[in-house]
Amino acid sequence: MTHLLALMVITPFESAGLAVYPNPDDPLNVAYFLLTLVLTTAILLLIARFWKKRLVQVIVLGSIGYITFYVFYVLLGLFVWSELALIFSVVAVAVVIVLLFRYPEWYVVDVVGVLLALGSIAMLGLSLSLSLTIILLIGLAIYDAISVYKTRHMINLADIVLDLRLPVMLVIPKKRDYSLLIEAKGLKEKLKDGVERDAFFMGLGDIVMPGILVASAFHNIASSGLFVSLSVMLGTLLGFAVLVVFLVRGKPQAGLPYLCGGAIFGYIVSSYVLFGALVGFSVFL
Repeated sequence: MTHLLALMVITPFESAGLAVYPNPDDPLNVAYFLLTLVLTTAILLLIARFWKKRLVQVIVLGSIGYITFYVFYVLLGLFVWSELALIFSVVAVAVVIVLLFRYPEWYVVDVVGVLLALGSIAMLGLSLSLSLTIILLIGLAIYDAISVYKTRHMINLADIVLDLRLPVMLVIPKKRDYSLLIEAKGLKEKLKDGVERDAFFMGLGDIVMPGILVASAFHNIASSGLFVSLSVMLGTLLGFAVLVVFLVRGKPQAGLPYLCGGAIFGYIVSSYVLFGALVGFSVFL
């Protein structure tokens, strides 16, 4: 659903000039993105450890407000005057921030998470060529595997995010009466005690990162781009199906190796079926 919504806003986002990088073909874009990811993660972990978690909450809520503002503004701008769109967007962002601060129930977190994800997917899909997107996804899959299975710092970050009820992680309850507000134990504590969790937790990056390839294919392939994008979605779902087999065993998993792998597989299959070659892909030397 998030990927389909992202496809719907790509053209309005492009008209509004919301690409993250000015030159989508610059190979340094991948280096900038990965460096920003690593530094941001390190800074948030350091702040949470040596200062206060609430400062992490303020920083993340500020970023959420920034991205969701543009989502509201661009979408509302399709239906009302720009002045009204600006006013309504500011009000909508204020409501979102207040809800996240005062009543961060799981469905509030999930709805805001979807808005945040589709905005991020559209912006990044406009900012990277197809080749660079695939290179980025491979790099992210490797980074995710290292951060979950080796350094385990991604589990630490997930524990902080869950404790603060921030929408950079989607919550999928296993029980109808589940409430995130009364979640007593943190993720690390539950893993240590072997306690069965009442919900699945999925990092927003596991949706955003393969979604970048969905958006990039749609944006960069002149003909049949939509079909390639849909194939990338199906490949992502296939990767997710494999991931779920391991998730039901109760241990945290690095999602991106499965999801990005499935997305790339979907691109390769559809590209060869439709064009007989890897359309839009070029090797940088």
